Amino acid sequence: MPRRSRQWTRLDNAAKIFPSNSTKHDTKVFRFACELYETVDPAVLQQALDKTIELFPNYRCILKRGLFWYYLEQSDLKPMVQKENKPPCSEIYDKNVKTLLFEVSFYHRRINLEVYHALSDGTGALQFLRMLVFHYLTKMHADRFPEELPQMDYDASDRQKMDDSFSRYYAGKNDKAEGKEKHRVAYKLRGARLPENRIRVIEGIMPVKEVIRAAHAHHATLTVFLCAVLVQAIREEMTVRELSKPVVLTVPVNLRNYFDSQSARNFFSVINVCYDFNEQPEAFADIVTHLAGHFKEELTNERMQERLNELFAIEKNPFARIAPLALKDLCLKIAHDYTNREITAAFSNIGKVDMPEALREYIRLFDVFVSTDRLQICMCSFEENLTLSFTSPFVGADVQRRFFRTLTTLGVPVEVVTSRLDQE
Repeated sequence: MPRRSRQWTRLDNAAKIFPSNSTKHDTKVFRFACELYETVDPAVLQQALDKTIELFPNYRCILKRGLFWYYLEQSDLKPMVQKENKPPCSEIYDKNVKTLLFEVSFYHRRINLEVYHALSDGTGALQFLRMLVFHYLTKMHADRFPEELPQMDYDASDRQKMDDSFSRYYAGKNDKAEGKEKHRVAYKLRGARLPENRIRVIEGIMPVKEVIRAAHAHHATLTVFLCAVLVQAIREEMTVRELSKPVVLTVPVNLRNYFDSQSARNFFSVINVCYDFNEQPEAFADIVTHLAGHFKEELTNERMQERLNELFAIEKNPFARIAPLALKDLCLKIAHDYTNREITAAFSNIGKVDMPEALREYIRLFDVFVSTDRLQICMCSFEENLTLSFTSPFVGADVQRRFFRTLTTLGVPVEVVTSRLDQE
C-alpha cells in the first residue's frame, strides 16, 4: 500500500527566527499556567487534552528541516500529560528527536502549558490553554452542567486557526523610508549566571485595580506605567559611566489588535522603547511621560502595517528564497545577535484572561513567563489578580527587588513568589 503523504505548512514569518536561534540557555519556550483552587486530577486533564488537541490542528505538528526552509508537518504523535519533573521552559525542540512542539504538565493545583515559539505566540497559546482548562473543569464538575455547558468566546474555524496572517496582510514594500529607528548599543545587565542554563522565575501577584489606580495617578496606561517602573529599577543599578548607554525595552505587540485575525499561530511584531538617562531627566514622572509619547507614536495602524511589510519583505527577497537553509540559519543568527545588542530587557503584556462565569470560581489565577538570556517581564490578569513574572538567567535579583519595592511604595500590595533553586 502506498505511504500516505503528510500535510505540511510553512512557518509563519515570525516563527522563522526561532529554530536558528534556539540554544540550551535560551530555548525559545514560554509557559502559561493556570492555578486552580483544587488539586489537578491527571486522568481528567489527559481527557481534556485529548479533546483540546482536536481543536488546534497546528498543535499536532512536528518541526522539520527542508533544503530552503523549516516547515511544520502533521504528526500522529499523541500528547501525554506529565507531572512536572524538569525546570520551567526546558528544551522542547530537538532536531534529532521527533516530538511535538508543546507539553502539558501539572503540579498540585497548577496546569502548565509550555510551547516552542515557532509553533505559536502568546495569544495563540493562551487560547489553547483556555480551551484546555475549559474542558478540564467541565469534566471535573460535570454534575454542575447536566444539560448545557458554559459557552467559550473562541470559536475560530480550523482554517482561521491555521491562517498565516503575516502573508494575508502583507501589502508590499513600504514606499517611504522615514521613521527608521536609530541603532545604538543598549545598556546590558550583567552578573553571575545560574548553573545548568536555568532561569530564575520571580512572580508578583497583586490586585489589578490597585495597579491601575497607581497608573492612572501618573496619567498612564498599565503597560506604560509598569515599563517606567522597570526603567527606573534598571537605572538604579547603573553606574555613572554606564549612563552613556540608553535603557531599551523591547515590547511585543499583538497584531490581532490591528488586523482581523483569529490565528493560533504567531502574529506579533515588536517595538523598542528607549530612555537615555544621559540626555533626559531621571524623575519618574519624566520617564512616564517620555514612554507614553513613544508608545502613542508607535502603536498606530499605519506603523503596524509598515512593520509587517518590513518583516515580510525580507522573506520575499529573491536571494532569501533560493539561499540554502544552512546559510539562512547563519544569517538569522547574526541578525538576532545584532538586534540583541540594542535591547536591555523585554516587557510583554498578554492582557486580561477571561473564562466563562460559571468556571471562574475554580480558578485562582493565570500566569505566563518565558525562557530568556536577559531580563524579561511577562504579565496577565484574571479577575482581581494581576500576575507579573520576571525571568532572568542571573543569580542576582536586585532589579526585581527594586521594581516590587517601587510598587509597594506607591500603595500596591504585592505577594512575591520565587522559584526554588537547588543550591538555595
